[in-house]
Amino acid sequence: MFEIPAGLLSWFFGLTNSHIIAIALMSVVIMAITTPLTIKSTKGMLEMQKISPEMRRLQNEHRNDKQKLNEEMMKLYQEHKVNPMSSCLPIFAQMPVFIVMFRVLRGLTYTPRSNVEAVANTAFDATGNSEEFVGFIPRYLSRDSALFVDVYRKTEIPELGIDLSLTPFDAITENPLTGIIYALLVVGLGALYFGQQRMVAARASISPTMSPTQQKVMQYLPVVFAVFQIFFLTALVIYYIFQTLLRILQQYYITKKFYGNDDSLGRQAQRAGEAAREESKKNGEAQGLFAQAKRDLQGARDDVDDVAKKSGGKKPDAKKKAAEKKSSARPTGTSKRVTEPKSRPTKKTAESKSGKGRPTPTRAQAQAQRKKPAKSSRPSGSSGGKKNGKKKR
Repeated sequence: MFEIPAGLLSWFFGLTNSHIIAIALMSVVIMAITTPLTIKSTKGMLEMQKISPEMRRLQNEHRNDKQKLNEEMMKLYQEHKVNPMSSCLPIFAQMPVFIVMFRVLRGLTYTPRSNVEAVANTAFDATGNSEEFVGFIPRYLSRDSALFVDVYRKTEIPELGIDLSLTPFDAITENPLTGIIYALLVVGLGALYFGQQRMVAARASISPTMSPTQQKVMQYLPVVFAVFQIFFLTALVIYYIFQTLLRILQQYYITKKFYGNDDSLGRQAQRAGEAAREESKKNGEAQGLFAQAKRDLQGARDDVDDVAKKSGGKKPDAKKKAAEKKSSARPTGTSKRVTEPKSRPTKKTAESKSGKGRPTPTRAQAQAQRKKPAKSSRPSGSSGGKKNGKKKR
């Protein structure tokens, strides 16, 4: 995976005999690969934002019925021919490119016994080369490539008066006077990051999921990232400078393509985003990126609960469990008497009504039972007949 871009970088170096120009050409190739993905991601994001008012309406109508909400959302996506994943997958696809270029440029300055590359050091020892080695052994390059021959056993990579193998921090520490050039490179990179984010923020000023404060945070966050470049190789700083310059051109093209006129997709998405924000305000929903993330998290929890109910499992309610534990830990305030009050039916009497046993009379009922006259064991009809017979005689 790393050998192909490293070989391409070496080929560019063989054509130009310049490390910086070779890095710049690699930036062009990388941007040519990632630009279609970025455009597709931007288009998918704008299409999702365009239907955001209808999505909010469906969320409010089917707030208590997740299954119905999912069905209606799928119908909405099919009706407008929108794929929710189209705005996410291209961004994830660009991450491997960032990692590959980081490893390739960092591998140019690999030095055995540097206590940085433990695996590579072990492999170097396995070849029997246990003596002290001075200089670089470029990784991911063939030994007969132009770049490998130029860097092998060197202790620096000079270019235009700077050493690409040094980090700006090391350069400033060794010589603050000459380190100013390295510091200016980092400052220039931060300025380019800021300009790029200003372009993005200008066309995304109306967003249904991001407050003005959060837009400012997203605008200055890349500048903070640029500060950490002081600990990266200068070759990487040069690469990021060219990358950012090309990204600024890319953002200019995207602005013209999607925000060129009032009927463009970007303008429609902005109006839809404003409508979705107003709808959220009417419903009393919290605004901002974090509030949207909280709603998405709650929706995911509801989906898990629905799946648990359908599968027959019961998910324990944390709030209910905590309330039961709290109630059991303190006294309930009930009477300490063991026997039931006389004016109320006993537990057995209550059970007898449900047919579980013979009722036990209370003391008042027992006294009333004793005061009643004893009934004769003879049938009432025979005694009545004798009395009637005496009267007749």
